[in-house]
Amino acid sequence: MNLNKINFFYFLGIGGIGMSSLARYFNYMGKIVHGHEKNETILTKKLEHEGIIVNYCDNVEMIPNWISSEQCLIIYTPAIPISNKQWIYLNNHGKNIKKRSQVLALITQNNICIAIGGTHGKTTTCSLLGHILYSSGMKITAFIGGISKNYQSNFFSNGKKIFLVEADEFDHSFLYLSPNITCITSIDQDHVEIYPNKEFLKNSYINFLEKTKKPYKKIFLCKEDTLSSKDAIYYSTTEKDNYYSDNLSIKNHKWYFDFHTPKENWKSLVLPIPGEHNLKNVTAALAISDYLKINQDKVRKALLLFKGIERRYSIHYKSDKKVYIDDYAHHPTEINALIKTIKKCFPKKRILGIFQPHLFSRTKFFEFFFIKSLEKLDFLILLEIYPARESPKDYNNISSKILLDKIKMISEKNKIISSLSNVVEVIDKNELNFDIILTIGAGDIDTLINPIKNLLYKKYG
Repeated sequence: MNLNKINFFYFLGIGGIGMSSLARYFNYMGKIVHGHEKNETILTKKLEHEGIIVNYCDNVEMIPNWISSEQCLIIYTPAIPISNKQWIYLNNHGKNIKKRSQVLALITQNNICIAIGGTHGKTTTCSLLGHILYSSGMKITAFIGGISKNYQSNFFSNGKKIFLVEADEFDHSFLYLSPNITCITSIDQDHVEIYPNKEFLKNSYINFLEKTKKPYKKIFLCKEDTLSSKDAIYYSTTEKDNYYSDNLSIKNHKWYFDFHTPKENWKSLVLPIPGEHNLKNVTAALAISDYLKINQDKVRKALLLFKGIERRYSIHYKSDKKVYIDDYAHHPTEINALIKTIKKCFPKKRILGIFQPHLFSRTKFFEFFFIKSLEKLDFLILLEIYPARESPKDYNNISSKILLDKIKMISEKNKIISSLSNVVEVIDKNELNFDIILTIGAGDIDTLINPIKNLLYKKYG
């Protein structure tokens, strides 16, 4: 398919983080972009402000009349339920229908493409690398799996010399891509409905690596992980390899580290996002930047000016009495890393965590590990499981109550369940002696950010 001949784009599930970046790209290219989303969100409001038409009613009358044109492409997300009326209509009347991952592959297939994959860290790595390349003057188009605070978007572009994309392993989506430079930040089992064991996941990543092509045909792998390749350039935070970082330290609440290339030692760089896990992500971004011959001074400046990603260790309130941090962590490994980082940044402070489990399948599969990670919090408010694409009736053997009962077997004190709508009232009425408050999860828990901020400003100034 020649995308240059397509003038109209209709997105089913336009409010998703991956779908919205594509919608923004085609809008940026001067195309006519419409879409459907179940609920209005901050993101969909921004899309509308940018000139994209969004409808929120599952009604075929909302679909524009150009939908059956040969010049129209319908793009859908697998998260759309098969019962969706618009989906049924479009499936019967649309001429061109493709998944988001297929369209991303079409955009990048004849261009130099850098793809960042991995269970954890890919959004941070991709966002930082995109910022380094963009701010250094390289002509880049970037599709990010989160909202970059520097660009207030999950899409930014100043040219098309290089396309930078986040490679999503869900539903084997990344196998449509054929990148020139590939980076895998981590391999940890997740999406258990797709990969029932880690061997399945590992094999899928191997298949992805094999799609790396010339020119470049280079693969960046974290030495601490389990993958290897004859085309690999390794980076590490524990071993001296092709690229590595060490001497991590905290001074005056700022994190510093040294970075080593095959030819140079870069001393006392600022780690823009705290945490040992983020040192790995930053090392990956720096390794690719150096391989592309980005000047050290430009890299240092980009690190200093990097503001991070929304919902990745985002501090929303800070006073002498309380700190409020929001984070997207939804896997036990990510929650452990988050809590460890907060305890280093705020030693001896008491932490209240509000956690919304994401997916019944993930919660059940990692049940023991969620219990161990959440038990590390001083106070826990557990929300109901966010089902996303799953149906609760298919998972009778797991619920937030079941999870909480098992957590209480280890530590009963200060662990409760709440509905999303009652959380702020629970915090307000319960005189919990916390210093740090966290919202954790990948569902709609982000709707609590402003109410919690408002409560904290009201109570503590």
